[in-house]
Amino acid sequence: MTASITPSTVFEHNRAAWDRQASSQCEWSRPVAPDVIAAARRGDWTLHLTPGALPADWLPDIRGKRILCLASAGGQQAPVLAAAGADVTVFDASAKQLEQDDMVAQRDRLDLTTVQGDMRDLSMFVDDSFDIIVHPISNLYVPDIRPVWSECFRVLRAGGRLLSSFFNPVVFVADRSPEWAAQGLIRPRFRIPYSDMRDLTETELADKQAKGDALVFGHSLSEQIGGQLAAGFVLKGFLEDEQPQPRFVIDRYLPTFLATYAVKPRDHASDESTG
Repeated sequence: MTASITPSTVFEHNRAAWDRQASSQCEWSRPVAPDVIAAARRGDWTLHLTPGALPADWLPDIRGKRILCLASAGGQQAPVLAAAGADVTVFDASAKQLEQDDMVAQRDRLDLTTVQGDMRDLSMFVDDSFDIIVHPISNLYVPDIRPVWSECFRVLRAGGRLLSSFFNPVVFVADRSPEWAAQGLIRPRFRIPYSDMRDLTETELADKQAKGDALVFGHSLSEQIGGQLAAGFVLKGFLEDEQPQPRFVIDRYLPTFLATYAVKPRDHASDESTG
């Protein structure tokens, strides 16, 4: 019999779920090839927070910069940034995901550090530890993201950049029954903010747990963007991006990927950013 999930066990459940995804080589657990690393060493590289390339002015010269890849293991972003000359630390809940980064680092002789932990608790890092935090879509796996933003603010140096992405919360509103999708219909069922634990029926939640799927939480824009502002960040950039391979009906009608570029002010001056 499957044990019930409580708020205190969500982290361990999702950690195990991502270990399984990494073992099955899901899309986010396929390490970059050696030629990608070789190109990055030559200065030819791109970073993706959403399907499209990151705006060039969001991440200028990173050589020598201390970068935290937060909840983004899998052998993809971090090795590229390390090959491009950054001092990179990868932080993730999943040991199997982190193994992908370690594998690429060993294969291509890269210097990067991997750390396992909860994105809401960065207490192993002292204040002002990093110049840049790269935080691609991942905070949907924790029920409360306020600690994520406050910890990011603390470990960034003054003038440091937080580059993050997340889903437009509209993707969590619709009923997920295949019959509605087959008809091309969107049937609103859930309110935002969304929670698997609160909004699914007991049967639906038990089925998801039995499959070993990660539990997700659809945070509102007030929690995502407003949360960054409340933590002390200044928003410098915002973008929307399309889902190239629509999974849900709503993906056909509006951009469902969102990304932000925020800065920790220097002396609380809102017009400062890293050089």
